[in-house]
Amino acid sequence: MLRVSTTRKNFTPLTSPPPIKTQKLKKNRERFSRWCSRIARRGENNLPFSKEKNVPLLGGVRGGFSLQFPSWEGLGVGPASCLLPSAFCLLALGLGISTTFRATPALAAEQIAFWYSPFGEFYISIEDLEIFAKEGRITNKFSFYANRVPPEQLEQLRELLNKRFNYSPTIVYRFTNSPTGELILKKLGDIIKADFNRNGFYALRASLNQAAASPEGLTIVNFLRQFPLQTIRLDLEPINQVLDELSLALEEGSLILEKIEEQAMAETAAEPPVALSTLPDLRLTGSGKWRKASSTFNNPTREEPVPFDIYLPTTSREKSTQLIIISHGLASSRKTFAYLGEHLASHGFGVVVLEHPGSNTQRVNRIFAGFGNPPEPEILINRPLDIKYLLDELSAKTQSEPNRFGKLNVQSVGLIGQSLGGYTVLAAGGATLDFTNLNNECVKAEAGVTLNVSLLLQCQGLDLPRTTTTTNLRDERVKAVIAINPVSSAIFGRQGISQIEVPLMMISSTQDVFAPPLPEQLNPFLWLTTPNKYLVVMEQGTHFSFLGAQGEGAFDLPPELIGPDPMLAQTYLSALSTAFFKTYITNQPEYAAYLSDSYVKGINEDPFNLVLVKYLTEAQIQEVSK
Repeated sequence: MLRVSTTRKNFTPLTSPPPIKTQKLKKNRERFSRWCSRIARRGENNLPFSKEKNVPLLGGVRGGFSLQFPSWEGLGVGPASCLLPSAFCLLALGLGISTTFRATPALAAEQIAFWYSPFGEFYISIEDLEIFAKEGRITNKFSFYANRVPPEQLEQLRELLNKRFNYSPTIVYRFTNSPTGELILKKLGDIIKADFNRNGFYALRASLNQAAASPEGLTIVNFLRQFPLQTIRLDLEPINQVLDELSLALEEGSLILEKIEEQAMAETAAEPPVALSTLPDLRLTGSGKWRKASSTFNNPTREEPVPFDIYLPTTSREKSTQLIIISHGLASSRKTFAYLGEHLASHGFGVVVLEHPGSNTQRVNRIFAGFGNPPEPEILINRPLDIKYLLDELSAKTQSEPNRFGKLNVQSVGLIGQSLGGYTVLAAGGATLDFTNLNNECVKAEAGVTLNVSLLLQCQGLDLPRTTTTTNLRDERVKAVIAINPVSSAIFGRQGISQIEVPLMMISSTQDVFAPPLPEQLNPFLWLTTPNKYLVVMEQGTHFSFLGAQGEGAFDLPPELIGPDPMLAQTYLSALSTAFFKTYITNQPEYAAYLSDSYVKGINEDPFNLVLVKYLTEAQIQEVSK
């Protein structure tokens, strides 16, 4: 199954690949060239294009296909991307693992081989790649492939081949020997093989560690050189499956977005017009004053205290102060959403921004420094329980410290969470874990090829105990939830999501490659039964668009992953969350006017386009789904 297990897999020991009969390249060049062109057209004709250049984009990376391999923020490992331009789709799909991550190898790889029936076996010389990377010179043999790639993509390939990934040998060793690392290398070994029928797991692990420990460091060229077999064999079948699924996902995504736009227009036509000019601009900081304090509380299921920052209004008020709790994603901290805490506090809310031990920036930094292990499956239980025990702590403080906390209402609470934090608030808001569905989805993902890399994280839940306590993590004090880019489809499923009874806003980003919009947000929205539900889709948004405190996380994310103008995206979240909680937590129905497509269209600015719908049916989606 697609899960992290402490049980090690047994693989057949490596041997040198047997000699095979091949056909000459010259005889098959014309047919192979047509195949390469088909690969290029299959992707490039279906990709969205940048407004700046006529260059296909996916996930915000220019220059062809971009597949984002798992990251700590989304799943549990470091961020990586690989370019797949035209004929080089074969090379890059197999070798982009260098960014995931001293013995001398008995053999050194000399060539990359792939078989394409009925044309025969084809080769790319590693020496030719190395000459191209270091000198920019294209040899006669390499020109067969290079001549089929646009010059700008060739230059990007050269940059990728030369890029040094600065991970220490200790970090690479610990990662490649961790349960998560072994799982990822095993999946990659289905593409990069030791021979035609043998998974490349051990060879991949050896070459990564040898490259990291060598003076040249971890580059793709050095990784290739350290591969402990003379020939690196690529399996085209899973690559073609990825391309087919990617093409289908792009086509479906475009059609589904059009259907959502149609629904939004229909809802706008049926509602009274919104006089935007008469409404206060909720994107702006409110007039209220607040103070910030930091503290900790104990969660009995954890060995260490849970830190949090609390923002409390200081403006004199007769009414109680409504409470909002914010949960960060994997490899983030309470600094990530400090901007949102300050904004909501300026509009009169009390706000707590949690920091979850075991899945925060500090823990991940320790892992990559070689001093810790990857997050355990128990984080899926401990995180929602952090909210419960925080509320217990604050409830006690309303009695013990009435001057500071006496007006804090802890019986009607709003939650906001992003990514793994989105899972956290859905669970605390009433979604129940469905282990049967989780097992089925993980089995299917293991058996085939999936672009939903968030399943790596969700499938860890299979190692949790199956008890009532772990299945139902709801806290009755939670009365409204906002889930941003949540991971939810497999671990909750239809049955679990349908248990949510409180008002809920689901926020999705079209360029999210870690928690893909269709399976992780759109389908769960369709499964909701609560009457007060909202789906917000942000075109050109990424998994990281709403994160503040850039540079404070475990990884220095490249601009391509963060996406365009995160500060603009943050103002959208500030406005929508203020309106949502004013409507459902402070019971001020006049703020419901903000929760409409006409409002979000009124605040839209390039490069983003927000769409908001309240109703959507599976029948509408099935009309355009394949």
